[in-house]
Amino acid sequence: MSELTLTVMRLGFLAVLWLFVIVAVQVIRSDLFGTRVTQRAARRTEARPQQRQQAPPRQQQGGRRGGRGGRGAPTKLVISEGSLTGTTVALQGQTITLGRAHDSTIVLDDDYASSRHARIYPDRDGQWIVEDLGSTNGTYLDRSRLTTPTPIPPGAPIRIGKTVIELRK
Repeated sequence: MSELTLTVMRLGFLAVLWLFVIVAVQVIRSDLFGTRVTQRAARRTEARPQQRQQAPPRQQQGGRRGGRGGRGAPTKLVISEGSLTGTTVALQGQTITLGRAHDSTIVLDDDYASSRHARIYPDRDGQWIVEDLGSTNGTYLDRSRLTTPTPIPPGAPIRIGKTVIELRK
């Protein structure tokens, strides 16, 4: 083998070794300090209100004309208690999943939350519905445990473990 080939192989091996060390340090750091998934979710919630403001005016009016989800309809989901207190998510007509799973819309860092705990989704009339997804500790709407998908009145607290969520205008 030529000396150039041997040197390139040594540098390649060194690069792979350093890549392994960096990945190992990141894994150890995430185990010690927790994952940063909640911060990713916070960045998504910060980006959503900006997208909503940039939407063309006719799209916003069209959503109001469409059904019963007019002026009284909630526009945001606010976390009022728990580790994510103050987090706001704009309601844009898509399903919001809640739980400890990393692919949830709102990742709850709560020992009493299941990985796929609950979901909040709009129905055809423009109302928002909360549904427990078979969680161990249950989902509560105004101090009553949910057993079926239930419409959410604006301002009613939804409790999942130590986390309290409300729909607001």
